[in-house]
Amino acid sequence: MDLYTLIKAVILGLVEGLSEFAPISSTGHMIIVDDLWLQSKEFLGKYPANTFKVVIQLGSILAVIVIFRERFMDMLDFKSRRTAVKSSGDKLKLSHIIVGLLPAGVLGVLFEDAIDEYLFSIETVLIGLFVGAVFMIIADVISSKYNSVKVESVDMITHKQALIVGLIQCLALWPGFSRSGSTISGGVLLGMNHRTAADFTFIMAVPIMLGASVLSLAKNWQYFTIDVFPFMAAGFISAFIFALVSIKFFLKLINKVKLIPFAIYRILLVLVIYVLYF
Repeated sequence: MDLYTLIKAVILGLVEGLSEFAPISSTGHMIIVDDLWLQSKEFLGKYPANTFKVVIQLGSILAVIVIFRERFMDMLDFKSRRTAVKSSGDKLKLSHIIVGLLPAGVLGVLFEDAIDEYLFSIETVLIGLFVGAVFMIIADVISSKYNSVKVESVDMITHKQALIVGLIQCLALWPGFSRSGSTISGGVLLGMNHRTAADFTFIMAVPIMLGASVLSLAKNWQYFTIDVFPFMAAGFISAFIFALVSIKFFLKLINKVKLIPFAIYRILLVLVIYVLYF
């Protein structure tokens, strides 16, 4: 495998790492960058290329686990009683995450084949990017107008709020809508500040993304051959590094800039791709 091919893997890992947890749709960006430019299916084949996208997604998931490791240890009761949050009734629990991920998890399993068959195209991604951007703007405007911030930490999130955010996350089953865009917007509409909504989004993303990735790898394990291993490894490492950097930067930024700048970027991207592609 030549250097230029490995550079393509690094670029795709970069796109995945930078976009997976920002509210701009990593799926949309991957489809746009890969289908319009790099075309990994041409030199890997269709199924190995799809497997590669799962592998680099695992790199992004690992970055979230590293950043939120203390929170995950606490939820899984791996921390000592003295260092854990004292009040068992006043902290984010594993049950909040389960309640939040169930709706999209169930619908994703039921409609996985239909989504893969009909919704993974440039046209559908552009629709998802635009409609998702409008939803983000609405969330920011309502939040600003009514100054409705009541939840300033993930430890204040109720099971009801977790369920509603989970239901809103179902919108992200449409490629391009963005999982983080939908859930952060949903959290903001429910009275969370933007950082709290982002924290909950990232924590909740790990089990559902990890589960989906493991299932996909199990179905496509035969395509993980020694010939494509360097490409897979380069993409995985690239996605992990860039996700680590982008998540830390995003979490520091989100309460200051909120969602509208990301929404504007999405709309501009739709216009540019529409002009170039159509």
